[in-house]
Amino acid sequence: MSETVSQSVSQSGNGSPTLDQVARAAGVSRATASRAINGGNRVSATARAAVEAAVKSLGYTPNQAARSLVTRRTESVAVVVPEPDERVFADPFFARTLSAVNRVLSEKGLQLVLIMARPGKEEERLLRYLRNRHIDGVIVVSHHRADGLSDHLAELNIPATFVGRPWTCADRLSFVDTDNVEGGRVAGEALVERGCVRIGTITGPPDMTATLDRLTGWKTAMEKAGLPADAVEQGDFTEDGGERAARVLLERHPDLDGLFVASDLMAVGVLRVLADLGRRVPEDVALVGYDDLGVAERTSPPLTTVSNPISEMATRATRLLVEALESSSSPTPMRLIFTPTLVRRQSA
Repeated sequence: MSETVSQSVSQSGNGSPTLDQVARAAGVSRATASRAINGGNRVSATARAAVEAAVKSLGYTPNQAARSLVTRRTESVAVVVPEPDERVFADPFFARTLSAVNRVLSEKGLQLVLIMARPGKEEERLLRYLRNRHIDGVIVVSHHRADGLSDHLAELNIPATFVGRPWTCADRLSFVDTDNVEGGRVAGEALVERGCVRIGTITGPPDMTATLDRLTGWKTAMEKAGLPADAVEQGDFTEDGGERAARVLLERHPDLDGLFVASDLMAVGVLRVLADLGRRVPEDVALVGYDDLGVAERTSPPLTTVSNPISEMATRATRLLVEALESSSSPTPMRLIFTPTLVRRQSA
């Protein structure tokens, strides 16, 4: 065998072993060698073992581009996040999401490709990339109405799952979400139960389904309690955005004694404003956040919040996509909804 391998390498010219050389070293046809390397079924155990030995001896590396032409698979999955870079790298929501996605993909031997694309030229580049099928499937995180990804992916017919309910094509796309309406309601009711009578809320961006759903749930709790639901200010799911929104809201409604903030990061900014104004938490203003992804335990006081099981959601979304990639037929779109729970701490 060593003489055959040596002879094959010397004939390659550039020192890089070829599939033909692997086949000759293994004593099989080129087609058999190709099937053995690419995981085909019609290969005997003896032939497969001979090919594997030849691959190891020669140091052969399959040509991924050529392999993709045959299998029509790139063995990679894109995680598309239509958000600015600074938010992706600062928010624990995305760290938890990417960690969970990568764990599932790694188990399946798939490569994660992270794409951050905002509407405009970046979106055009993304769509060209997807149309050219540089990836096998797509996971979309933090979907906005303007990015149009749900429409584009449904039209391109690329296997895709969303973490969070898409704006459109929800009947044609798989998604995993938490019941954000219920989460907003639970948060509002926690403040009512504490005895708050003037309760406000700071929302996320209005072009995200999670924002509107959490706001709807909060309004439901206010209406049920017979309390006004007019103290509303828009944030952006960032600390600075929460701080800006809190200053505006408390200037307009200085009598607030309860606040539901639609993310824990924004709640950190709200706590700074309340401290500046000399308002004690929870004695003067009770505070409830949303997410429970590691921030809430570290605030002062620790933050009562609604759990957002993002690791579980991202894991299930990735598994749904992998199942679609492995299916021999077009899978039925799936929707999985997690039930949120209230985590009580000192802020409320």
